[in-house]
Amino acid sequence: MRFLLRPGWLALTVVVFTFAVCCFTLLAPWQFRRDGEQSAQNNALTASFTAQPAAVSQLLAPGAAPNQQNEWHLVSLTGTYIPSAEVVARLRTVQGEAAFEVLTPLRATDGTVYLVDRGYVRLDDKSGVLPYAAAPGGQVTVVARIRSDEADPKHRNAFADASTEGKLQSYTVDSQVVARSSGLTIRPGYFQLDQNQPGVLGALPLPQLDSGPFFSYALQWIAFGTMAVLGWLYFTIRELKPGGALTVEKADRTRRKSVAEMLAEDDEEFTAVR
Repeated sequence: MRFLLRPGWLALTVVVFTFAVCCFTLLAPWQFRRDGEQSAQNNALTASFTAQPAAVSQLLAPGAAPNQQNEWHLVSLTGTYIPSAEVVARLRTVQGEAAFEVLTPLRATDGTVYLVDRGYVRLDDKSGVLPYAAAPGGQVTVVARIRSDEADPKHRNAFADASTEGKLQSYTVDSQVVARSSGLTIRPGYFQLDQNQPGVLGALPLPQLDSGPFFSYALQWIAFGTMAVLGWLYFTIRELKPGGALTVEKADRTRRKSVAEMLAEDDEEFTAVR
């Protein structure tokens, strides 16, 4: 068993079991979580196709951010758009083409301010935002889908440049970015307009109802981890047998001849021929 303490074998053991532990505790669970998130999204979307729009208060507690249980559900909002606080989200891709998304706060009749994603507009030939219709004035009632705020690791604020003709723009669809730029108190999360709603531009397409490859990826990581451990066990058993498979120098192998021995053998062959 002393071969188990050889530096090379110890290094192999550490690598194999580190990889296996990562497969079982990190990589496979991560893919299982993604599969669960995808299933929850699909279920919420499927339910929203037949459910009637609900009041926000029925699905979200005051000031609570959306979560996996209520995202994508339809809600009805009644209030007035605040176009002066509008922000456009840049670097978006819709159906494979670049776009901006237009984010306009809406003040509800109870005073709560919601961030409404009115949809997308395309870029002009200078990569600026194409002209788009302003949000309608007066009181409106819209049906929208609950969405969670996007995260920006750099926590960048909204800014303005020539590409959006002076309009503020952001790198994410985030209610709190718009809140900081406008000075408004906007409840967490945003609300994505469906088609044919007051103020909608290009309605954003819904995600495909596809379970994705996450479950199979999780099983693959489990298989990889298992194969690594079984491979290590196989070679360990082989090494314990006489003349182990991984032993570099074995007693039953022919010893390497020296130069003097090879010259002596040549002389003997030469003498025999004569």
